[in-house]
Amino acid sequence: MIDYYLERADATADQPEDYQARFNCDGSLWMWEYERNKPAADFARLIGRIKDGHISVPLTPITICYGAMPAEAVLRGMYYAGRIERRYDLRLPTVQPMENQTMPYGVGSLFAGAGAKYCWMGICNCASRVPDNAAPRKHEIYWWTGLDGRRLLVRWNSLVSNSNLGGYAEARNPAAVVEYMDRDTGFASRWKYPFVKAAFGKGWDDLKTLTTEFEIVARDKSTASRRVRNSNEVDFFDDFEATYGDQLPSYSTAFGNEWDLYTASMAEVSARVKRSIEKLRAAEMMAVMVSLKDSDFMSGRQAERDQAFMNMGLYFNHDWTGDGPVSRDVLRDWARGLVEQIERYVDTLHEDASSALGALIKKAGKFTCLYAFNPLSWPRTDIADFPYSGSDQVHVIDLVTGKETPSQRMLIDDKQHIRILATDVPAVGYKVFELRPGEGKSFGDAAVVTNGIMENAIYRIAVNERGAITSLIDRTRGNREFARTIDGRLLNDLGAGPGSLTVENAGPVSVTLKAASTAGLAHTTRITLFRDSPRIDIRNEITQKFHSTGDSSPRWTFSFNLDSPDIWHEEVGAVIRAKLLSDGGHYSGDHARYDWQTLNHFTDISGEGVGITLSNWDCLFMKVGRSTITSLDTSSPQISILAGGLIDGVNLGIHNQGGDDHFLQRLALQSHDAYDQAEAMHFALAHQNPLVVEQVTGEESFYTEVSFGFLEISDPNVLLWSLKPAEDGIGHMGIALRVWNMSEKKAGFAVSLKPKSIVRAMRATHIETPTGPAQIVGGNLDETTSANAMETYLLTLAQ
Repeated sequence: MIDYYLERADATADQPEDYQARFNCDGSLWMWEYERNKPAADFARLIGRIKDGHISVPLTPITICYGAMPAEAVLRGMYYAGRIERRYDLRLPTVQPMENQTMPYGVGSLFAGAGAKYCWMGICNCASRVPDNAAPRKHEIYWWTGLDGRRLLVRWNSLVSNSNLGGYAEARNPAAVVEYMDRDTGFASRWKYPFVKAAFGKGWDDLKTLTTEFEIVARDKSTASRRVRNSNEVDFFDDFEATYGDQLPSYSTAFGNEWDLYTASMAEVSARVKRSIEKLRAAEMMAVMVSLKDSDFMSGRQAERDQAFMNMGLYFNHDWTGDGPVSRDVLRDWARGLVEQIERYVDTLHEDASSALGALIKKAGKFTCLYAFNPLSWPRTDIADFPYSGSDQVHVIDLVTGKETPSQRMLIDDKQHIRILATDVPAVGYKVFELRPGEGKSFGDAAVVTNGIMENAIYRIAVNERGAITSLIDRTRGNREFARTIDGRLLNDLGAGPGSLTVENAGPVSVTLKAASTAGLAHTTRITLFRDSPRIDIRNEITQKFHSTGDSSPRWTFSFNLDSPDIWHEEVGAVIRAKLLSDGGHYSGDHARYDWQTLNHFTDISGEGVGITLSNWDCLFMKVGRSTITSLDTSSPQISILAGGLIDGVNLGIHNQGGDDHFLQRLALQSHDAYDQAEAMHFALAHQNPLVVEQVTGEESFYTEVSFGFLEISDPNVLLWSLKPAEDGIGHMGIALRVWNMSEKKAGFAVSLKPKSIVRAMRATHIETPTGPAQIVGGNLDETTSANAMETYLLTLAQ
């Protein structure tokens, strides 16, 4: 198809500009495949036609359902487009989130932050339970403005049909749609901008589209009073913005999820994508630290890296409906292949970087030394788990304090480990510990367990035989009870049924209660309390195959003893309030679906000045109260985490969970006073980014021997989101830094890196295309960011 339209561009080059052939690719995947399968001269020809506007390519890789995606997956899926922008000195200003009837609130900010200016959205009037998806929309075109103030111009017409305005093949019949836009009174009443109109999309679901029809219609339908142009999409938006941009409303809202939900039909496979994206955070940070010593460390990884990033976008493609001509078995196996490649890249980078970092720290003394690396931008005290198969008794010395730290031998996934209490580990840095022979001193257990009741200095919780928490008392808040029974469900409740409860791995760092049960589904639940920690760790493992549909889909329900609940959650690129716009929240009152909301790192429920943050490591969606497709329940203090299922019946999604019989679903709870967005994200990131533990093997130190912090951010509300070698090479473009301001206010912040100062800083899009200089003061990045904003910078350090 690309070759055909390149030929048509040549063939019509002598025609008036409006009548020349133009073509828009559905995604950057088209360009990706063309580059990999055609001679370099052909690709150069394509780039030339992109530059002169005869071929257009969006930043987005393919038609994707964004509601299931971590923010970083949205961005990494567009990284190839960013590399093309820089390599050929061009900009790709459009995104195309097509067909799905819903759209997340925050993905617009991610698009705009990646450099997009324009967005066309056309839906499919199919496979939808949104009751008013064909009703007139509030706005036909508007500025999609995020919580961070970023915006892009969106055309999302009211749906007439799939092959007319509002559909994803609006120009299926181009001559007819020209007359429709010019003469239909209903359209005229909705479209308030008479001088610039457009209809995009011919192909529908055809395998290929080779046509000269648009060239002919542009010429035949143009008159003295009507100019008809064969568009590349960008030209329409440029014209419209210039003509009407200052008259448009700003609008943002969450529309919930529809086709996005079908990734839950292979819940474990989808969880593996999410885990890898989270694990990438530490892998890339350690890779930066290693690359400052070994500039060739990332060499030879580019092809696997590029494929992994593309796959992070492709995994969430809209064909999860599974109702097309490609069989569900083929879709299942294709999805598994994408995940295996992502895991291969991330796991290898993580293993290589952690080992290489250990070699940059000098090993002192004759005993085994290990470091605990913290990939977060604030110092923390947490557990550190080190694989250890030795039979001798050892105790652990903190080499910074010279004192013994609590530790315990334990089994994790049937392998022997030493669990260490690692205190005050520096931000984006490490602390070194030494294993010395001998039993060491007694610290006492981290919690006391009596008949299913666990207590430490902070909590007193009761756990029943099926792993549900029947009572959660915060001893630091006047023995406040946070658990309640609603509709027969407790906290972390999969359903009624028998089970057995045992104590597991009790020691001075942590104590675990293990429940084995067939309630709901066969599962094992481990509830863990830690020494001097406000985290309640929940590790759920479903251990059987299941095939569930609709409302029978299994969920981990959490019922809270909080009246007048206020619920916030990380959606996709934004933290939003689970209420309607009309009620002070972020959800649309129309064209929306409410039964399952996106759940990324956390959700939080509060009321009466106290609340609970629920961290979510592996799952994708949550239900607020008793919400249904058509109603958002904001009065019931209950949150349900979807374990998996065919939400809209057997015809949409992959059957039998793709054959999987093991599902790891980890959650955590922490009580608090009034809701604090930054603190909620701190808690969730700490839960989902464990300290990386590796042996110290260096013969000399590139970094200091016992403790080192690589990065500091002056404002605790500005969180480090990613730190990585720049895509174009650490020797060429330096380090890519991404931060997210979790405050509702504008923030000034400084970033310092050790041991070297920053000598050059550039602002960049989220896909690493530079946009202008950033400020450096005293060798530190010194910048200001808007409320709720995510920012990306490219930093060069002193040699």
